[in-house]
Amino acid sequence: MSWNKFNLYNLAHRALPPQTSRKTLFQQRWEAKRLTRGYHGDHLTERQWQRLFNAGGRATSSTLPSLTFAALERRLEVAVFRCLFAPSVMAAHQMIRHGAVQVNEKKMLYPSYRLKDGDMITVDPDAIPMLKRGESPKEPHTYTPRDYSQPFHFLPDYLEVDYATCSAVFLREPVARPGRSEIPSPYPPHTHQLAYEFYVRKRG
Repeated sequence: MSWNKFNLYNLAHRALPPQTSRKTLFQQRWEAKRLTRGYHGDHLTERQWQRLFNAGGRATSSTLPSLTFAALERRLEVAVFRCLFAPSVMAAHQMIRHGAVQVNEKKMLYPSYRLKDGDMITVDPDAIPMLKRGESPKEPHTYTPRDYSQPFHFLPDYLEVDYATCSAVFLREPVARPGRSEIPSPYPPHTHQLAYEFYVRKRG
């Protein structure tokens, strides 16, 4: 999860499902695990990543693989990145560690903090690299993303962001249903399914 131009280039060229016609089912699952871990869980240890799949879920079998990744969206570092306040999850991690992020008006120093529905996130404007100060104190800040990253920017429906106050509200956990998922990912649900099967089979 990064707006780095090299990362965006790689994601753009990996957006299509990998060719699987000549791969065994195990190889397809392993490749899906590698891809999803590289995007959704690069900031996690392998043990933390495996816990996602051990936790199970309340969804039907067709939506459970995608919902497995929904828990990650509650992590404060991921939410700060999704709000476009940081150019990467690792940058958001550092912002939180340096005391630039508050949750419900209280400084939060734990990047892995799990947000609850309705939690308000506030970020110090000086810590946001894409924010340019006005020439005078009375002029508002201007949010200016890098040109090459703008086509990739979006705000998920489960976040409400106000750039004038550098704050956001985590409305709810993303949902998934057959044919549609709110979990932001460069990979299709089929890839999530294969990654889920890799860990479920391994666990069994």
